[in-house]
Amino acid sequence: MAPRTNDGEPERERPASLPAATAPVTETASGEAPEAAPGEAAETADASDTEGSRAAGPAGETGETPESAADTDADRVAAVRRVAAAGRRWRSVQLGACAAMLAVGLTAGAIALGAVRDGGATPVAAAAALSPGLLAGADLNTGIASLQAHLRDQPRDFGGWATLGLAYVEQARTQGDPSRYPQAEQALDRSVALRPDNDQALAGRAALAAARHEFGAALAHADRALKQNPYNERALCSRIDALVELGRYEEASAAARTADERRPGVPVFTRYAYVHELRGDVTTARRVLDQALAASTTPGDIAYVATQLGQLAWNQGAYDTALTHYARALAADENYLPALEGRARAQAASGRRAEAIQGLENVVARFPLPGPLVELGELYEARGGGGDAAKAEAQYRLVDAWTALARANGVNADLDTALAAADHGDKVAALRAARAEWDRRRTVHTADALAWALHVNGKDDEALPYARQATATGYGNAALLYHRGVIERATGHPDDARTHLTAALKLNPGFSVLGAREARAALKTLEAAK
Repeated sequence: MAPRTNDGEPERERPASLPAATAPVTETASGEAPEAAPGEAAETADASDTEGSRAAGPAGETGETPESAADTDADRVAAVRRVAAAGRRWRSVQLGACAAMLAVGLTAGAIALGAVRDGGATPVAAAAALSPGLLAGADLNTGIASLQAHLRDQPRDFGGWATLGLAYVEQARTQGDPSRYPQAEQALDRSVALRPDNDQALAGRAALAAARHEFGAALAHADRALKQNPYNERALCSRIDALVELGRYEEASAAARTADERRPGVPVFTRYAYVHELRGDVTTARRVLDQALAASTTPGDIAYVATQLGQLAWNQGAYDTALTHYARALAADENYLPALEGRARAQAASGRRAEAIQGLENVVARFPLPGPLVELGELYEARGGGGDAAKAEAQYRLVDAWTALARANGVNADLDTALAAADHGDKVAALRAARAEWDRRRTVHTADALAWALHVNGKDDEALPYARQATATGYGNAALLYHRGVIERATGHPDDARTHLTAALKLNPGFSVLGAREARAALKTLEAAK
Protein backbone atom coordinates (compact mmCIF):
# COMPACT_ATOMS: atom_id res chain seq x y z
CA MET A 1 0.00 0.00 0.00
CA ALA A 2 1.86 3.01 -1.18
CA PRO A 3 1.26 6.74 -1.02
CA ARG A 4 0.74 8.95 -4.01
CA THR A 5 3.06 11.94 -3.93
CA ASN A 6 0.91 15.04 -4.31
CA ASP A 7 2.45 17.69 -2.09
CA GLY A 8 5.79 18.33 -3.73
CA GLU A 9 7.77 16.51 -1.05
CA PRO A 10 9.98 13.50 -1.80
CA GLU A 11 7.94 10.35 -1.82
CA ARG A 12 8.65 7.65 0.71
CA GLU A 13 8.44 3.89 0.31
CA ARG A 14 6.31 3.74 -2.80
CA PRO A 15 5.99 0.13 -3.99
CA ALA A 16 6.08 -0.34 -7.73
CA SER A 17 2.43 -1.37 -7.79
CA LEU A 18 1.33 2.23 -7.16
CA PRO A 19 2.93 4.59 -9.68
CA ALA A 20 3.35 8.15 -8.46
CA ALA A 21 1.45 9.45 -11.47
CA THR A 22 -1.61 7.30 -10.86
CA ALA A 23 -4.64 9.50 -11.41
CA PRO A 24 -7.19 9.47 -8.58
CA VAL A 25 -10.45 7.67 -9.21
CA THR A 26 -13.20 9.72 -7.61
CA GLU A 27 -16.78 8.84 -6.87
CA THR A 28 -19.43 9.44 -9.49
CA ALA A 29 -22.28 6.97 -9.54
CA SER A 30 -22.59 6.89 -5.77
CA GLY A 31 -22.75 10.63 -5.48
CA GLU A 32 -19.25 12.01 -4.95
CA ALA A 33 -17.01 14.29 -6.98
CA PRO A 34 -16.76 13.85 -10.79
CA GLU A 35 -13.63 12.32 -12.24
CA ALA A 36 -10.73 14.56 -13.10
CA ALA A 37 -9.82 14.95 -16.73
CA PRO A 38 -6.78 12.91 -17.81
CA GLY A 39 -3.59 14.49 -16.53
CA GLU A 40 -5.40 16.68 -14.01
CA ALA A 41 -5.56 16.28 -10.24
CA ALA A 42 -9.08 15.66 -9.01
CA GLU A 43 -10.28 18.05 -6.34
CA THR A 44 -11.88 16.50 -3.30
CA ALA A 45 -14.47 18.31 -1.28
CA ASP A 46 -12.45 18.28 1.92
CA ALA A 47 -8.94 19.11 0.59
CA SER A 48 -7.65 20.03 4.03
CA ASP A 49 -5.38 17.21 5.20
CA THR A 50 -2.10 18.83 4.33
CA GLU A 51 1.34 18.65 5.86
CA GLY A 52 0.69 22.10 7.30
CA SER A 53 -2.39 21.07 9.29
CA ARG A 54 -2.25 22.20 12.90
CA ALA A 55 -4.08 21.10 16.01
CA ALA A 56 -7.01 23.16 17.17
CA GLY A 57 -5.30 23.44 20.55
CA PRO A 58 -6.39 22.37 23.99
CA ALA A 59 -10.07 22.03 24.73
CA GLY A 60 -11.75 25.36 25.04
CA GLU A 61 -9.14 27.29 23.02
CA THR A 62 -10.55 27.02 19.52
CA GLY A 63 -12.03 30.50 19.34
CA GLU A 64 -15.33 29.16 18.00
CA THR A 65 -18.71 29.59 19.56
CA PRO A 66 -20.72 26.38 19.77
CA GLU A 67 -23.24 27.74 17.27
CA SER A 68 -20.65 28.75 14.67
CA ALA A 69 -18.79 25.47 15.11
CA ALA A 70 -21.96 23.46 14.57
CA ASP A 71 -22.69 25.47 11.45
CA THR A 72 -19.16 24.70 10.23
CA ASP A 73 -19.73 20.96 10.59
CA ALA A 74 -23.03 21.20 8.73
CA ASP A 75 -21.39 23.29 6.02
CA ARG A 76 -18.68 20.67 5.57
CA VAL A 77 -21.21 17.94 4.91
CA ALA A 78 -23.30 20.20 2.67
CA ALA A 79 -20.26 21.15 0.59
CA VAL A 80 -19.43 17.54 -0.08
CA ARG A 81 -23.01 16.80 -1.07
CA ARG A 82 -23.07 19.75 -3.51
CA VAL A 83 -20.06 18.28 -5.27
CA ALA A 84 -21.82 14.92 -5.20
CA ALA A 85 -24.85 16.37 -6.98
CA ALA A 86 -22.61 17.80 -9.68
CA GLY A 87 -21.04 14.39 -10.06
CA ARG A 88 -24.41 12.73 -10.54
CA ARG A 89 -25.38 15.20 -13.28
CA TRP A 90 -22.01 14.85 -14.99
CA ARG A 91 -22.31 11.08 -15.12
CA SER A 92 -25.99 10.66 -16.00
CA VAL A 93 -25.46 9.87 -19.67
CA GLN A 94 -22.58 7.48 -18.96
CA LEU A 95 -24.61 5.73 -16.28
CA GLY A 96 -27.40 5.12 -18.74
CA ALA A 97 -24.98 3.37 -21.06
CA CYS A 98 -23.55 1.38 -18.18
CA ALA A 99 -27.03 0.27 -17.15
CA ALA A 100 -27.69 -1.08 -20.60
CA MET A 101 -24.41 -3.00 -20.57
CA LEU A 102 -25.17 -4.32 -17.08
CA ALA A 103 -28.55 -5.59 -18.22
CA VAL A 104 -26.87 -7.57 -20.99
CA GLY A 105 -24.31 -8.94 -18.52
CA LEU A 106 -26.93 -10.01 -16.01
CA THR A 107 -28.99 -11.67 -18.75
CA ALA A 108 -25.97 -13.70 -19.79
CA GLY A 109 -25.35 -14.57 -16.14
CA ALA A 110 -28.93 -15.73 -15.73
CA ILE A 111 -28.64 -17.97 -18.79
CA ALA A 112 -25.42 -19.49 -17.42
CA LEU A 113 -27.01 -19.94 -14.00
CA GLY A 114 -30.00 -21.69 -15.52
CA ALA A 115 -27.73 -24.06 -17.35
CA VAL A 116 -25.94 -24.95 -14.14
CA ARG A 117 -29.24 -25.41 -12.28
CA ASP A 118 -30.23 -28.06 -14.78
CA GLY A 119 -27.22 -30.04 -13.55
CA GLY A 120 -29.10 -30.99 -10.40
CA ALA A 121 -27.05 -31.41 -7.22
CA THR A 122 -23.77 -29.90 -8.45
CA PRO A 123 -22.53 -27.00 -6.28
CA VAL A 124 -22.62 -23.72 -8.20
CA ALA A 125 -21.21 -20.20 -7.93
CA ALA A 126 -23.35 -17.43 -9.41
CA ALA A 127 -20.86 -14.58 -9.53
CA ALA A 128 -23.07 -12.33 -11.65
CA ALA A 129 -25.75 -12.27 -8.97
CA LEU A 130 -23.34 -11.57 -6.12
CA SER A 131 -21.45 -8.40 -6.92
CA PRO A 132 -19.39 -7.31 -3.90
CA GLY A 133 -20.50 -3.75 -4.60
CA LEU A 134 -24.01 -4.79 -3.58
CA LEU A 135 -22.72 -5.20 -0.04
CA ALA A 136 -21.00 -1.81 0.28
CA GLY A 137 -21.98 0.89 2.75
CA ALA A 138 -25.62 1.86 2.86
CA ASP A 139 -26.53 -1.01 0.51
CA LEU A 140 -25.43 -3.68 2.98
CA ASN A 141 -28.84 -4.58 4.36
CA THR A 142 -30.36 -4.57 0.88
CA GLY A 143 -27.51 -6.72 -0.38
CA ILE A 144 -28.03 -9.25 2.40
CA ALA A 145 -31.74 -9.46 1.66
CA SER A 146 -30.96 -10.05 -2.02
CA LEU A 147 -28.44 -12.76 -1.17
CA GLN A 148 -30.91 -14.49 1.12
CA ALA A 149 -33.54 -14.51 -1.61
CA HIS A 150 -31.01 -15.79 -4.14
CA LEU A 151 -29.90 -18.61 -1.84
CA ARG A 152 -33.46 -19.72 -1.23
CA ASP A 153 -33.65 -20.29 -4.97
CA GLN A 154 -30.05 -21.55 -5.35
CA PRO A 155 -29.17 -23.31 -2.07
CA ARG A 156 -26.11 -25.04 -3.54
CA ASP A 157 -24.33 -21.84 -4.55
CA PHE A 158 -21.20 -22.15 -2.40
CA GLY A 159 -20.00 -18.71 -3.51
CA GLY A 160 -23.27 -17.16 -2.46
CA TRP A 161 -23.05 -18.69 1.01
CA ALA A 162 -19.47 -17.43 1.37
CA THR A 163 -20.51 -13.92 0.36
CA LEU A 164 -23.45 -13.99 2.76
CA GLY A 165 -21.14 -15.03 5.58
CA LEU A 166 -18.82 -12.12 4.86
CA ALA A 167 -21.81 -9.79 4.67
CA TYR A 168 -22.92 -10.85 8.14
CA VAL A 169 -19.40 -10.20 9.46
CA GLU A 170 -19.49 -6.71 7.94
CA GLN A 171 -22.97 -6.10 9.35
CA ALA A 172 -21.80 -7.06 12.83
CA ARG A 173 -18.77 -4.79 12.52
CA THR A 174 -20.53 -1.71 11.18
CA GLN A 175 -23.76 -2.01 13.15
CA GLY A 176 -22.36 -3.22 16.46
CA ASP A 177 -24.39 -6.43 16.43
CA PRO A 178 -22.32 -9.47 17.54
CA SER A 179 -25.37 -11.73 17.16
CA ARG A 180 -24.58 -11.75 13.44
CA TYR A 181 -21.39 -13.73 14.01
CA PRO A 182 -23.12 -17.11 14.56
CA GLN A 183 -25.12 -16.48 11.38
CA ALA A 184 -21.89 -15.75 9.54
CA GLU A 185 -20.38 -18.97 10.85
CA GLN A 186 -23.38 -21.00 9.68
CA ALA A 187 -23.27 -19.48 6.19
CA LEU A 188 -19.52 -20.08 5.84
CA ASP A 189 -19.85 -23.65 7.11
CA ARG A 190 -22.54 -24.23 4.49
CA SER A 191 -20.20 -22.95 1.79
CA VAL A 192 -17.36 -25.21 2.93
CA ALA A 193 -19.68 -28.20 3.09
CA LEU A 194 -20.63 -27.61 -0.54
CA ARG A 195 -17.03 -26.98 -1.72
CA PRO A 196 -14.36 -27.71 0.96
CA ASP A 197 -11.48 -26.08 -0.88
CA ASN A 198 -13.17 -22.85 -1.98
CA ASP A 199 -10.99 -19.90 -1.06
CA GLN A 200 -13.97 -17.54 -0.65
CA ALA A 201 -15.28 -19.42 2.38
CA LEU A 202 -11.80 -19.96 3.83
CA ALA A 203 -11.14 -16.23 3.55
CA GLY A 204 -14.54 -15.60 5.12
CA ARG A 205 -13.59 -17.79 8.05
CA ALA A 206 -10.41 -15.74 8.45
CA ALA A 207 -12.41 -12.51 8.51
CA LEU A 208 -14.87 -13.97 11.02
CA ALA A 209 -12.09 -15.19 13.31
CA ALA A 210 -10.44 -11.76 13.19
CA ALA A 211 -13.75 -10.07 14.02
CA ARG A 212 -14.06 -12.36 17.04
CA HIS A 213 -10.48 -11.50 18.07
CA GLU A 214 -9.30 -15.05 17.42
CA PHE A 215 -6.23 -13.89 15.55
CA GLY A 216 -4.28 -17.14 15.57
CA ALA A 217 -7.22 -18.88 13.90
CA ALA A 218 -7.61 -15.95 11.50
CA LEU A 219 -4.00 -16.34 10.38
CA ALA A 220 -4.42 -20.09 9.86
CA HIS A 221 -7.61 -19.65 7.80
CA ALA A 222 -6.03 -16.88 5.72
CA ASP A 223 -3.02 -19.05 4.95
CA ARG A 224 -5.29 -21.90 3.87
CA ALA A 225 -7.24 -19.58 1.58
CA LEU A 226 -4.06 -18.18 0.05
CA LYS A 227 -2.79 -21.66 -0.61
CA GLN A 228 -5.87 -22.15 -2.80
CA ASN A 229 -5.75 -18.66 -4.31
CA PRO A 230 -2.70 -16.43 -3.64
CA TYR A 231 -4.62 -13.43 -4.97
CA ASN A 232 -7.67 -13.61 -2.70
CA GLU A 233 -7.97 -10.02 -1.48
CA ARG A 234 -9.96 -10.83 1.65
CA ALA A 235 -7.43 -13.45 2.73
CA LEU A 236 -4.49 -11.14 2.04
CA CYS A 237 -6.12 -8.44 4.19
CA SER A 238 -7.09 -10.79 7.00
CA ARG A 239 -3.52 -12.07 7.09
CA ILE A 240 -2.23 -8.53 7.64
CA ASP A 241 -4.87 -7.92 10.31
CA ALA A 242 -3.99 -11.12 12.15
CA LEU A 243 -0.26 -10.42 12.16
CA VAL A 244 -0.81 -6.85 13.37
CA GLU A 245 -3.10 -7.99 16.16
CA LEU A 246 -0.67 -10.71 17.19
CA GLY A 247 2.04 -8.05 17.53
CA ARG A 248 4.13 -9.51 14.71
CA TYR A 249 4.71 -6.13 13.12
CA GLU A 250 7.65 -6.93 10.87
CA GLU A 251 5.74 -9.87 9.39
CA ALA A 252 2.68 -7.65 9.02
CA SER A 253 4.75 -5.12 7.09
CA ALA A 254 6.01 -7.84 4.76
CA ALA A 255 2.45 -9.16 4.35
CA ALA A 256 1.24 -5.67 3.44
CA ARG A 257 3.92 -5.35 0.76
CA THR A 258 2.96 -8.74 -0.65
CA ALA A 259 -0.71 -7.81 -0.69
CA ASP A 260 0.08 -4.54 -2.43
CA GLU A 261 2.00 -6.38 -5.13
CA ARG A 262 -0.80 -8.88 -5.70
CA ARG A 263 -4.02 -6.92 -5.12
CA PRO A 264 -3.44 -3.16 -4.78
CA GLY A 265 -6.64 -1.41 -3.81
CA VAL A 266 -8.51 0.32 -0.99
CA PRO A 267 -8.63 -2.64 1.46
CA VAL A 268 -4.89 -3.21 1.16
CA PHE A 269 -4.03 0.50 1.16
CA THR A 270 -5.73 1.15 4.52
CA ARG A 271 -3.88 -1.74 6.15
CA TYR A 272 -0.58 -0.64 4.66
CA ALA A 273 -1.19 2.78 6.21
CA TYR A 274 -1.91 1.38 9.66
CA VAL A 275 1.27 -0.69 9.63
CA HIS A 276 3.22 2.50 8.98
CA GLU A 277 1.31 4.44 11.63
CA LEU A 278 2.16 1.78 14.24
CA ARG A 279 5.83 2.35 13.42
CA GLY A 280 5.49 6.13 13.85
CA ASP A 281 5.53 6.95 10.13
CA VAL A 282 2.50 9.23 10.07
CA THR A 283 3.53 11.01 6.86
CA THR A 284 3.46 7.80 4.85
CA ALA A 285 0.25 6.67 6.53
CA ARG A 286 -1.47 9.94 5.59
CA ARG A 287 -0.26 9.84 2.00
CA VAL A 288 -1.40 6.25 1.58
CA LEU A 289 -4.84 7.02 2.98
CA ASP A 290 -5.10 9.99 0.62
CA GLN A 291 -4.36 7.55 -2.21
CA ALA A 292 -6.97 5.15 -0.87
CA LEU A 293 -9.59 7.89 -0.68
CA ALA A 294 -8.84 8.95 -4.25
CA ALA A 295 -9.31 5.32 -5.33
CA SER A 296 -12.59 4.85 -3.45
CA THR A 297 -15.62 4.43 -5.71
CA THR A 298 -18.42 3.35 -3.35
CA PRO A 299 -20.05 5.18 -0.43
CA GLY A 300 -18.86 2.41 1.89
CA ASP A 301 -15.22 2.80 0.85
CA ILE A 302 -15.36 6.59 0.98
CA ALA A 303 -16.88 6.56 4.46
CA TYR A 304 -14.34 4.03 5.72
CA VAL A 305 -11.23 5.69 4.31
CA ALA A 306 -12.28 9.23 5.20
CA THR A 307 -12.90 8.06 8.75
CA GLN A 308 -9.43 6.51 8.88
CA LEU A 309 -8.00 9.88 7.79
CA GLY A 310 -10.08 11.55 10.49
CA GLN A 311 -8.75 9.19 13.13
CA LEU A 312 -5.18 9.76 11.98
CA ALA A 313 -5.66 13.53 12.18
CA TRP A 314 -7.31 13.28 15.60
CA ASN A 315 -4.41 11.21 16.92
CA GLN A 316 -2.12 14.09 15.94
CA GLY A 317 -4.35 16.70 17.61
CA ALA A 318 -5.48 18.19 14.27
CA TYR A 319 -9.13 18.42 15.24
CA ASP A 320 -10.36 20.73 12.49
CA THR A 321 -8.80 18.49 9.86
CA ALA A 322 -10.36 15.47 11.55
CA LEU A 323 -13.80 17.09 11.46
CA THR A 324 -13.41 17.77 7.75
CA HIS A 325 -12.64 14.12 7.06
CA TYR A 326 -15.55 12.96 9.20
CA ALA A 327 -17.81 15.30 7.23
CA ARG A 328 -16.62 13.63 4.03
CA ALA A 329 -17.39 10.23 5.50
CA LEU A 330 -20.86 11.26 6.65
CA ALA A 331 -21.67 12.83 3.30
CA ALA A 332 -21.10 9.38 1.80
CA ASP A 333 -22.96 7.51 4.56
CA GLU A 334 -24.76 9.64 7.13
CA ASN A 335 -25.21 6.66 9.46
CA TYR A 336 -21.60 5.44 9.48
CA LEU A 337 -20.98 4.71 13.16
CA PRO A 338 -17.17 5.19 13.35
CA ALA A 339 -17.49 8.61 11.66
CA LEU A 340 -20.27 9.69 14.02
CA GLU A 341 -18.22 8.59 17.00
CA GLY A 342 -15.06 10.21 15.62
CA ARG A 343 -16.82 13.50 14.99
CA ALA A 344 -18.11 13.57 18.57
CA ARG A 345 -14.62 12.81 19.90
CA ALA A 346 -13.13 15.65 17.84
CA GLN A 347 -15.87 18.01 19.00
CA ALA A 348 -15.15 17.14 22.62
CA ALA A 349 -11.42 17.70 22.13
CA SER A 350 -12.21 21.09 20.55
CA GLY A 351 -14.17 22.20 23.62
CA ARG A 352 -17.59 21.62 22.04
CA ARG A 353 -18.72 19.18 24.71
CA ALA A 354 -22.47 19.77 24.43
CA GLU A 355 -22.39 18.74 20.77
CA ALA A 356 -20.13 15.81 21.60
CA ILE A 357 -22.53 14.56 24.27
CA GLN A 358 -25.50 14.86 21.94
CA GLY A 359 -23.63 13.05 19.18
CA LEU A 360 -22.52 10.20 21.42
CA GLU A 361 -25.99 9.86 22.91
CA ASN A 362 -27.28 9.29 19.39
CA VAL A 363 -24.51 6.77 18.69
CA VAL A 364 -24.98 4.65 21.80
CA ALA A 365 -28.76 4.69 21.43
CA ARG A 366 -28.28 2.66 18.25
CA PHE A 367 -24.92 0.96 18.80
CA PRO A 368 -23.89 0.64 22.47
CA LEU A 369 -20.26 -0.31 21.92
CA PRO A 370 -17.57 -0.01 24.64
CA GLY A 371 -15.65 2.88 23.06
CA PRO A 372 -18.49 5.40 22.75
CA LEU A 373 -20.08 4.23 26.01
CA VAL A 374 -16.90 5.03 27.95
CA GLU A 375 -16.40 8.31 26.09
CA LEU A 376 -19.96 9.41 26.86
CA GLY A 377 -19.65 8.38 30.50
CA GLU A 378 -16.46 10.42 30.88
CA LEU A 379 -18.09 13.44 29.27
CA TYR A 380 -20.92 13.18 31.80
CA GLU A 381 -18.35 12.98 34.60
CA ALA A 382 -16.50 16.02 33.29
CA ARG A 383 -19.72 18.02 32.97
CA GLY A 384 -20.63 17.24 36.59
CA GLY A 385 -24.23 18.42 36.44
CA GLY A 386 -27.16 17.13 38.43
CA GLY A 387 -27.59 13.44 37.73
CA ASP A 388 -24.45 13.25 35.57
CA ALA A 389 -22.67 10.88 37.94
CA ALA A 390 -25.55 8.43 37.70
CA LYS A 391 -25.65 8.83 33.91
CA ALA A 392 -21.94 8.08 33.69
CA GLU A 393 -22.29 4.98 35.84
CA ALA A 394 -25.13 3.76 33.60
CA GLN A 395 -22.85 3.97 30.57
CA TYR A 396 -20.12 1.97 32.29
CA ARG A 397 -22.63 -0.72 33.29
CA LEU A 398 -23.70 -0.98 29.66
CA VAL A 399 -20.11 -1.89 28.75
CA ASP A 400 -20.51 -4.96 30.94
CA ALA A 401 -23.77 -5.81 29.18
CA TRP A 402 -22.15 -5.51 25.75
CA THR A 403 -19.22 -7.65 26.89
CA ALA A 404 -21.59 -10.39 28.02
CA LEU A 405 -23.44 -10.26 24.68
CA ALA A 406 -20.18 -10.35 22.73
CA ARG A 407 -18.88 -13.35 24.63
CA ALA A 408 -22.19 -15.16 24.16
CA ASN A 409 -21.63 -14.81 20.41
CA GLY A 410 -18.06 -16.06 20.42
CA VAL A 411 -16.19 -12.74 20.65
CA ASN A 412 -13.09 -12.52 22.82
CA ALA A 413 -13.72 -9.23 24.64
CA ASP A 414 -10.87 -9.28 27.17
CA LEU A 415 -9.13 -6.19 25.77
CA ASP A 416 -12.37 -4.18 25.86
CA THR A 417 -13.03 -5.39 29.40
CA ALA A 418 -9.53 -4.52 30.59
CA LEU A 419 -9.55 -1.00 29.17
CA ALA A 420 -13.01 -0.06 30.46
CA ALA A 421 -12.86 -1.80 33.84
CA ALA A 422 -9.43 -0.44 34.76
CA ASP A 423 -10.84 3.09 34.97
CA HIS A 424 -14.54 2.53 35.53
CA GLY A 425 -15.20 -0.93 36.88
CA ASP A 426 -13.79 -3.96 38.65
CA LYS A 427 -10.02 -3.38 38.78
CA VAL A 428 -9.24 -6.98 39.69
CA ALA A 429 -11.32 -8.19 36.73
CA ALA A 430 -9.50 -5.67 34.53
CA LEU A 431 -6.13 -7.12 35.50
CA ARG A 432 -7.33 -10.67 34.97
CA ALA A 433 -8.61 -9.81 31.49
CA ALA A 434 -5.45 -7.90 30.58
CA ARG A 435 -3.22 -10.80 31.60
CA ALA A 436 -5.34 -13.22 29.59
CA GLU A 437 -5.15 -11.00 26.51
CA TRP A 438 -1.39 -10.54 26.88
CA ASP A 439 -0.97 -14.31 26.97
CA ARG A 440 -2.79 -14.53 23.63
CA ARG A 441 -1.12 -11.68 21.77
CA ARG A 442 1.68 -9.17 22.32
CA THR A 443 0.73 -5.82 20.79
CA VAL A 444 1.25 -2.21 21.78
CA HIS A 445 -2.39 -2.08 22.85
CA THR A 446 -2.32 -5.22 24.98
CA ALA A 447 0.95 -4.06 26.56
CA ASP A 448 -0.70 -0.74 27.41
CA ALA A 449 -3.83 -2.41 28.79
CA LEU A 450 -1.77 -4.70 31.01
CA ALA A 451 0.44 -1.84 32.19
CA TRP A 452 -2.55 0.29 33.13
CA ALA A 453 -4.42 -2.57 34.80
CA LEU A 454 -1.33 -3.31 36.89
CA HIS A 455 -1.05 0.39 37.80
CA VAL A 456 -4.63 0.74 39.03
CA ASN A 457 -4.07 -2.38 41.13
CA GLY A 458 -0.99 -0.82 42.76
CA LYS A 459 1.59 -2.93 40.90
CA ASP A 460 3.56 -0.11 39.31
CA ASP A 461 6.99 -1.77 39.32
CA GLU A 462 5.53 -4.67 37.37
CA ALA A 463 3.66 -2.26 35.10
CA LEU A 464 6.64 -0.16 33.98
CA PRO A 465 8.22 -2.63 31.49
CA TYR A 466 4.86 -3.10 29.77
CA ALA A 467 4.28 0.67 29.58
CA ARG A 468 7.67 1.07 27.93
CA GLN A 469 6.94 -1.76 25.51
CA ALA A 470 3.63 -0.12 24.55
CA THR A 471 5.47 2.95 23.24
CA ALA A 472 8.55 1.20 21.85
CA THR A 473 7.50 1.13 18.17
CA GLY A 474 7.12 4.90 17.86
CA TYR A 475 3.35 4.69 17.54
CA GLY A 476 1.98 8.18 18.19
CA ASN A 477 -0.82 7.65 20.70
CA ALA A 478 -1.33 10.16 23.50
CA ALA A 479 -3.16 7.73 25.79
CA LEU A 480 -0.22 5.31 25.72
CA LEU A 481 2.22 8.14 26.46
CA TYR A 482 -0.01 9.37 29.30
CA HIS A 483 -0.19 5.93 30.87
CA ARG A 484 3.59 5.56 30.67
CA GLY A 485 4.13 8.98 32.26
CA VAL A 486 1.79 8.24 35.16
CA ILE A 487 3.49 4.89 35.81
CA GLU A 488 6.95 6.46 35.62
CA ARG A 489 5.91 9.06 38.16
CA ALA A 490 4.62 6.32 40.47
CA THR A 491 7.88 4.37 40.19
CA GLY A 492 10.15 7.31 41.00
CA HIS A 493 11.22 8.42 37.50
CA PRO A 494 10.13 12.08 37.53
CA ASP A 495 12.19 13.21 34.53
CA ASP A 496 10.83 10.42 32.33
CA ALA A 497 7.33 11.11 33.62
CA ARG A 498 7.59 14.80 32.66
CA THR A 499 8.88 13.84 29.22
CA HIS A 500 6.02 11.49 28.42
CA LEU A 501 3.20 13.49 30.00
CA THR A 502 4.38 16.54 28.07
CA ALA A 503 4.61 14.50 24.87
CA ALA A 504 1.06 13.20 25.34
CA LEU A 505 -0.41 16.68 25.76
CA LYS A 506 1.64 18.12 22.91
CA LEU A 507 0.61 15.35 20.54
CA ASN A 508 -3.11 15.34 21.31
CA PRO A 509 -4.15 17.72 24.11
CA GLY A 510 -7.73 16.46 24.04
CA PHE A 511 -7.03 12.71 23.87
CA SER A 512 -9.41 12.07 26.78
CA VAL A 513 -11.56 14.54 28.67
CA LEU A 514 -10.58 12.98 32.02
CA GLY A 515 -7.15 11.65 31.09
CA ALA A 516 -5.94 14.97 29.70
CA ARG A 517 -7.11 16.76 32.84
CA GLU A 518 -5.26 14.28 35.04
CA ALA A 519 -2.15 14.51 32.86
CA ARG A 520 -2.05 18.30 33.29
CA ALA A 521 -2.51 17.98 37.04
CA ALA A 522 0.28 15.39 37.31
CA LEU A 523 2.60 17.50 35.17
CA LYS A 524 1.89 20.56 37.30
CA THR A 525 2.78 18.60 40.45
CA LEU A 526 5.99 17.33 38.86
CA GLU A 527 7.01 20.82 37.78
CA ALA A 528 6.37 22.19 41.25
CA ALA A 529 8.58 19.49 42.78
CA LYS A 530 11.60 20.28 40.59
